[in-house]
Amino acid sequence: MGKLKIKPKQLIELGFPQNPSISMTMSVLEKQFKHSTFEEVIPILRGLLNEPEKYWDDALWGKIAERLKERPWEEPKTTFLRDSPLPFVTFGEENIEKEAFLQMKTAMKLPITVSGALMPDAHAGYGLPIGGVLATHNAVIPYGVGVDIGCRMCLSVLPMAASEFKKHEKSFEKALVENTIFGAGGQWSKSVDHGIIENPLFYELDILRNMQQKAARQLGTSGSGNHFVEFGIVSFGEDNAELNLKAGEYVALLSHSGSRGLGATIANHYTRVAMDTCKLPREAQHLAWLNLDDTEGAEYWAAMNLAGDYASACHDEIHRRIIRQLGSSVKARIENHHNFAWKEQLNGREVVVHRKGATPANAGDWGIIPGSMTAAGYVVRGKGEVTAIHSAAHGAGRKMSRRRAKESITQHELKRLLRDHGVILLDGGLDEAPHAYKDIDAVMLSQKALVDVVAKFQPKIVKMDRI
Repeated sequence: MGKLKIKPKQLIELGFPQNPSISMTMSVLEKQFKHSTFEEVIPILRGLLNEPEKYWDDALWGKIAERLKERPWEEPKTTFLRDSPLPFVTFGEENIEKEAFLQMKTAMKLPITVSGALMPDAHAGYGLPIGGVLATHNAVIPYGVGVDIGCRMCLSVLPMAASEFKKHEKSFEKALVENTIFGAGGQWSKSVDHGIIENPLFYELDILRNMQQKAARQLGTSGSGNHFVEFGIVSFGEDNAELNLKAGEYVALLSHSGSRGLGATIANHYTRVAMDTCKLPREAQHLAWLNLDDTEGAEYWAAMNLAGDYASACHDEIHRRIIRQLGSSVKARIENHHNFAWKEQLNGREVVVHRKGATPANAGDWGIIPGSMTAAGYVVRGKGEVTAIHSAAHGAGRKMSRRRAKESITQHELKRLLRDHGVILLDGGLDEAPHAYKDIDAVMLSQKALVDVVAKFQPKIVKMDRI
């Protein structure tokens, strides 16, 4: 039995217009006809092209038929960029690579851009740089949010003094090993029962209809790369009434994970839709946007928020499993997204704020900014700095690519650094070695105007994807 392999060019040659009908058709074919050959589906596609009105009420092809009835078709016109970028503020400029600046300048040329800022942990990404913050008018850029929609930090403070840590160290290790799964395709053998899986969007959006079972099995798991679950010591220098915590040192559980396959599917699909309809010059093509007044923009916005809620539910499940095995409880919890878009007010105007690898830092916002396997992370409160578009860094930020880290760091060096800092690494690769990251304290110094430090977290037992 054949396996369907299809490219946009093949659909164009059949007569499909270069509009979202191409990405929508590819999505249906890849999911519903994956065991067919292209030759076998050609009659269906030709029927759809020749008489789209016959398919308007069809559950599978109806939305595509609606697109196809919009004849005559015209090639989308290229949207031109501004001649020069709008100004933007950079924090920690001395430690940011040139490519990140160039990417940010391109984003500041978009006609939809209102304002932008670059955080001190910034480095190059796809489209918007990691650490880039971009405010736009009534439009959302899927790659300005990122592939791992709603990537999130979550810290649970346990009712256990730091002095008790060593006594329970083996129990902490066991709980991490038995209650975490890492990796791009990682999932539980059985579906996880959680209300998020019954969200109506799983039934309403074509792109999500076949994602429900996978989402149920991946709930409470973590990806690869820089995702982690770890135990450590969090230190509060003074009493905090809001968290109901006295000054002191506590055992804490910290996790970094996102929306798994669900978020990646949403991001990739709607980026393809955006690039079909929003033709930009080559250097800006990954910054293609969706207008929030259009059907596709509204769909993406709803799906993005679902992915964000799903990411939050993932952390709930991770923390629930581990803390339940320990027979403990949560004394205080702090969490935040950092790959997302929000509708916010900026200088009296509603804008869409994209924070791709940046932490919300509106006045009073709680946030967590991690360091590395060995470097401390920080619990912070936002100051609402307007020039930063109410944002801050989301971590130390990479100073080496993954490839360079693997080529230049040895296992011996990593083990020595872990030993010197008293950190146990259960799983993790050289691409995530502390050497590959910027100095977190330098990053924090560069954003004193953006956040106040409330507490410091020191990693002790770390688990990441097995490499």
